[in-house]
Amino acid sequence: MRRKEIVGFCLYDFGDSAFAVLFPFVYGTYYAEQVVGGARGAGWWGAVGSVSMLAVALGAPLLGGIADHAGVRKRMLALFTLLGVAASLSFAAITPGLVLLGFLAGVVANFAFEGGIVFYNAYLPIIAPPSHHGRISAAGFAVGYVGSLLAIGAAALLRDWTLIWVAMGLQWLLFALPAILFLPADRPTGMGVLAAGREGVRNTLATWRDVLGMIDLRRFLLAYFFYMDGVNTVILFAGLYAAREFGFTTGELLALIALVQVTALVGSVAMAKPTDTRGPKWSVRVMLLWWILVVGSAFLATNRAIFWGVAVLAGLGVGSIQASSRALMSRLVPAGREAEMFGFYALCGKSGAILGPFLFGQIGEAFGSLRPAILSVAAFYVIGFLLLGRVSVPGRGAEG
Repeated sequence: MRRKEIVGFCLYDFGDSAFAVLFPFVYGTYYAEQVVGGARGAGWWGAVGSVSMLAVALGAPLLGGIADHAGVRKRMLALFTLLGVAASLSFAAITPGLVLLGFLAGVVANFAFEGGIVFYNAYLPIIAPPSHHGRISAAGFAVGYVGSLLAIGAAALLRDWTLIWVAMGLQWLLFALPAILFLPADRPTGMGVLAAGREGVRNTLATWRDVLGMIDLRRFLLAYFFYMDGVNTVILFAGLYAAREFGFTTGELLALIALVQVTALVGSVAMAKPTDTRGPKWSVRVMLLWWILVVGSAFLATNRAIFWGVAVLAGLGVGSIQASSRALMSRLVPAGREAEMFGFYALCGKSGAILGPFLFGQIGEAFGSLRPAILSVAAFYVIGFLLLGRVSVPGRGAEG
């Protein structure tokens, strides 16, 4: 392992975490409550999440294939980073009433963010041996939560929508630079991007067949499809849920988010060693039980004090399940096909997040309250837990 590659890997998470935390919690609440307004806000915000995730789900295998066939993984990471930063800066032009423009800006920004993660995740099995996947994965998330705290602090101090989006975009851009500089260089294959794209299209069905033929990889991705639907839906709607059901102001939301980031950092670090010693499968299943507890507690919460406690539980779980899942995927990926397979990893995680946000938004709009919608999330965790039990993972401590 080379230290500067790991530093670059972790600092990218530090930068893009500004978007990861402010987009769902702050932009989502602003868009639903002020740009759209009324009961329709939840439905429109759910559509932003569903459409952007659909775009990622359809494009991720193709994009991963281009990165592998053309040998341009780092260039693709840089391109999606710039697109995401530009779309984030455009949030400054979104004012109340600009519903469609705000919708399009949100979709493009989230597509670029999630698409970039495809290439970013693919570096994990390249820069670290299997024995350290859990620790390096957790380190990336832990550093990311520190970046989230910086973004939240900046937003609290600036208290101006335009300046908040500018600060968010700059943090993402500046801390992506070490990754672009230090991560392993591209190794062009001599195939142009367009030719690689055509090759990627031709190979998509073949890759599907390969994934279906890898029993344990197939079983894991199916489980991941379901349980990440729940995780992504909670992340997307947490800020709006707090604002709608408990009357949190923007300042209170930022404080709530900060608490979630601190506890998420604690959770990701706490589960790093068990992920390597007990196995990532064990870690993921433990955290799925934890998430069932989280959504049940959110549904039963009757006042702000209890909801603050729910936020602590959610924070402890969010980083842990993401880091453990990435480590588990790394154990199952065939060597030399990292970007392509992590494209399918994104496909399963993000296509699972198409249905959840849509259902959550529609249920909330129909009942005039988001509380009934929270129960729909628990089903995804239960299904994921049961499916994961059938996965066999190679390596020490793999079975968990």
